Amino acid sequence: MLYYIFRFLAQYDITGAHLWSYISFRSLLTLILSLLISAWFGERFIKYMRRRKLLETQRDATIDPFANERKIVPSMGGIIIAVSILVPVLLLGRMRNIYLLLMIVTTLWLGFLGFLDDYIKIFRKNKDGLKGKYKIVGQVSIGLIVGLVLWAAPDAKVSETVSLQRQGTEQVIQKSEPVKSLNTTIPFVKNHNLDYGRIMEPLGKYKTAAGWVIFVLMTILVVTAVSNGANLNDGMDGMCAGNSAIVGVALGILAYVSSHVGYAAYFNIMYIPGSEELVVFLCAFVGAMIGFLWYNANPAQIFMGDTGSLMIGGIIGVTAVIIHKELLLPILCGIFFVESLSVIIQTQVFKLGKRRGKRIRVFRATPIHDTFRKTDDQLDTTSRYLLKGWPHRPFEEQKITVRFWIVSIILAALAIITLKIR
Repeated sequence: MLYYIFRFLAQYDITGAHLWSYISFRSLLTLILSLLISAWFGERFIKYMRRRKLLETQRDATIDPFANERKIVPSMGGIIIAVSILVPVLLLGRMRNIYLLLMIVTTLWLGFLGFLDDYIKIFRKNKDGLKGKYKIVGQVSIGLIVGLVLWAAPDAKVSETVSLQRQGTEQVIQKSEPVKSLNTTIPFVKNHNLDYGRIMEPLGKYKTAAGWVIFVLMTILVVTAVSNGANLNDGMDGMCAGNSAIVGVALGILAYVSSHVGYAAYFNIMYIPGSEELVVFLCAFVGAMIGFLWYNANPAQIFMGDTGSLMIGGIIGVTAVIIHKELLLPILCGIFFVESLSVIIQTQVFKLGKRRGKRIRVFRATPIHDTFRKTDDQLDTTSRYLLKGWPHRPFEEQKITVRFWIVSIILAALAIITLKIR
């Protein structure tokens, strides 16, 4: 909204109006605004939830050995995150941008899906929440929508080849014509683009169509996997918000270099016109995460609930797909990946052992962050634990959370430097 107002005023040489054409100015302003909104709205939302007694029991001595009392605080804090993202983006974003519209739709879609789950848990007093199959349908649906829009939208194009060449004393940027692309970046590979269409080479003239099918299926997989990974990571005060803020910063850097023809040429990556609006959105995202930590850091005054965690994962997944960096996510979102993998391993090993009449578990608890706060006294005495002696002692929640943040920082830095490590 404000972007178009000031662009109109710039035609009349109004002082300062031209600033709104700079992506750096709008992005940083969005970051500040989202922080202020989350701080202001967050306090009022928490007071409202407490007055209505819409509280959730999250932690007691059976979950956390260091907890002295039952922890009962408001949930559905994802509403704070959604408002803190959407208001600045609607004010400062360029709303005709197809990528920005996709991010807004993803935020609303998965935020509403998580809201239904939290509503059932809190208002209906059903701790199981929304049935898993409905969550999967919702996640698959938004993945399908994003994939099809990127396939069909005429503005969703990239320049696959961008290079710097020296002509005399000058460096000249040369780029290919923007096209619909099935390429994605492969980390640690010199010619680091994978063409989904080339995978389907045996299909001959149908390879491009089959490549788009693979692309849409990959989009669905990415959105669903990252959304569930973020949901599993939301188990300790500040854990998911902190990790997501770090991932958001890394994605913002990747989106910026992809949207800048000079940097795209320097790093020899695909140039994606229009993806600069993702930087505005991601600054709002990071601001909302940091602002939410004001109330969610230990001891938490509010939990984000599925309203926040499902939405956060979807935002990260869709952003990675848009900038053609989805194959970087196992590195960038390594924490989410390990959380999901630990649950899958634990479940499958337990099922396999049960068929043989044994109760076998690999970890003390899953998701993996719960393993680090479980004592021997809290373990199931009827089960055999393959990693019972690891870790050697339980850790307090704050230490686990901060160490997971540190690992996320390392992984985010590694994901960024893959642009040069090939």
